[in-house]
Amino acid sequence: MPYTAKKPTRARSSEELRAAIPGWGVDLDPKDRPSVPKEQFDPTLNGARWDFPERQEEKWPRERSIEHKFLTPVFGTSTPPKGLSGVIRKYSYKKYSEGRAAHWLLLLAADRVDAVEHHLRSFVSLRPDNPITQTGVLSEFSRHGITSRIGKKRVDVNHQWIDPLLVGGPWLVAGGLGVAAVRRLMRLRRT
Repeated sequence: MPYTAKKPTRARSSEELRAAIPGWGVDLDPKDRPSVPKEQFDPTLNGARWDFPERQEEKWPRERSIEHKFLTPVFGTSTPPKGLSGVIRKYSYKKYSEGRAAHWLLLLAADRVDAVEHHLRSFVSLRPDNPITQTGVLSEFSRHGITSRIGKKRVDVNHQWIDPLLVGGPWLVAGGLGVAAVRRLMRLRRT
């Protein structure tokens, strides 16, 4: 079991594995293994000065991989899961193993949802996000952004044409929707 000083016992013996799996154990002869003279098995040497490490206090229910019996003794506490992104993260940990692509794709989706949640939260605050100054687009003109790409073998040159669309596109769409909503409200007021 992980996180304990005690070494786990093997599930099946060598004889059982040899009987169940054809060819299992063909490399067990010490003469065939180059590391045998260096190997020393001492069950008392496990490298740990403790039987089980002290557990960190859990301030809210944490996500835990289904591969593990319990939460690791130490874990991050900087961002508790909240909102729709937190629901997606909790579902990913509860439903899928870390070895499944669905687990990681859900976590990526949760990150994107979290970014949208923060953008929306910034609109209701007194200091909304500023796409001009916070995306670094002004440095393209003041820090030789264009000349540093011409004649150089930079990888980002291949996708630089789509970057303005990906960064500015959502803002333009949101602005267009806002203008359309205001126009519609004005029309409804006139009638």
